[in-house]
Amino acid sequence: MLIETETTPNPATLKFLPGRPVMDMGTRDFASPEEAVASPLAEALFTLGDVTGVFFGHNFISVTAGPGTDWAALKPDILSILLDHFSADMPLFRAASAAGISVPAESADWPSNPEDEDIVAQIKELIDTRVRPAVANDGGDILYRGFDKGVVYLQMQGACSGCPSSSATLKHGIESLLKHYVPEVIEVRAA
Repeated sequence: MLIETETTPNPATLKFLPGRPVMDMGTRDFASPEEAVASPLAEALFTLGDVTGVFFGHNFISVTAGPGTDWAALKPDILSILLDHFSADMPLFRAASAAGISVPAESADWPSNPEDEDIVAQIKELIDTRVRPAVANDGGDILYRGFDKGVVYLQMQGACSGCPSSSATLKHGIESLLKHYVPEVIEVRAA
């Protein structure tokens, strides 16, 4: 089994591609060892010490390391854990925690105004078809969190969370796209 790696725009994060699906649907973000208890794989990665975040996408795993981490030393350990996990065909989640998978297309963070139903549908469609695939290429995901009085609230995950260029991505990329296609959008903010 060959596991490829790719750099991401976030220098603290590497993207690992095991050459097979990781998640059948949705994504899962682990920001701490306590959250990683839900997944034997995420838990094993956090035991390396320098790992500060693990993100599962459809066909990749993004691993974020703490400041000053030597990727040349950490990367072989990560590859070894991933190789052991996928070669043994181990489960990604412990049975009781499989329900904790986030499915990014839906959100209940902000109550929706029924009058904005069509606008929200347009925003979600653009995010799903144009934004999320590009963000996934960079080892992350973006979740729709709400729309209120012209402001779209989005949450960055994986390599995109904490990335130095994430605010530029939100403001110059995503905000411009949404404003162009949905005139009711006046601003995009991180949730």
